[in-house]
Amino acid sequence: MASLETTVRVTPSARRAEEWATVLAASGIRHRFAQTATGWAVLVASDDGARASVALAAYDAENPHETRVVAPAVGRDSIGLGIAMAALLLGFFALTGPRAAGVAWFERGSASAARILRGEVWRTITALTLHADLGHVLGNAAACVVLIPPVSHALGPGIGLWALLLSGVAGNALTAFVHGAPYNSVGASTLTFGAIGVLAAQAFVARWRGRPTRRRPWVVIVASLVLLSMLGTAKGADVLGHLFGLLAGAVLGLTAGLAQPRALAPTVEWALVVAAMALVAACWWIA
Repeated sequence: MASLETTVRVTPSARRAEEWATVLAASGIRHRFAQTATGWAVLVASDDGARASVALAAYDAENPHETRVVAPAVGRDSIGLGIAMAALLLGFFALTGPRAAGVAWFERGSASAARILRGEVWRTITALTLHADLGHVLGNAAACVVLIPPVSHALGPGIGLWALLLSGVAGNALTAFVHGAPYNSVGASTLTFGAIGVLAAQAFVARWRGRPTRRRPWVVIVASLVLLSMLGTAKGADVLGHLFGLLAGAVLGLTAGLAQPRALAPTVEWALVVAAMALVAACWWIA
């Protein structure tokens, strides 16, 4: 080696340093390792510094190195939104009670396929707030606490809530179209499965943008299918509604993730939250 040397790369990973050494050896550039306080340094003769940098940059371009990063923790606002949505479902159930013949809430707000196809599209939203029994609402409330915070964290509370609401609407509408009369359903399950679809889409968006994390996209997809098989196909479950909600959530999550390069201002996000809640109230007013 020449008496004057220059450091071209430093890494805490010995394996990564060996990769760079292989590239330099293939380019005919003499080099050596040196352990420093910050990791393994790769040194070359000063005269070879520029050529070594070019060779390593070309290698990086052809073989992008995935840096595993830990996703930032979900914020309190997102957690609060999930808890608030769960509380609203439970509070509304206390008002409406379980589904029973002649109960006005269910007569006017359930996702009756026949009535949706006749133009009562507000039922695709009002049905999301109704539940058949206590077990039904408790399950969906728990799902809101678990699933809404990461969706809100990924897209923002406003965009996230709208993505979930629209996935529920799409799921109910498509189910009504496929089943037709006399199919009739209630529950926020379509929306919560939409949340799973959103999270799956976000894993792919993060990877596409070069921000890989420890969560692999295929892992999210497999988890989605497992949850669908375990929770969404039980006796009496709205299987098609769950599936359509999952798919709608994936499409909306992908669209929102790709079309939103920068986060919206907090005031805008929370204005969208209020607008989503106002839409639900307006649909009940129409009903």
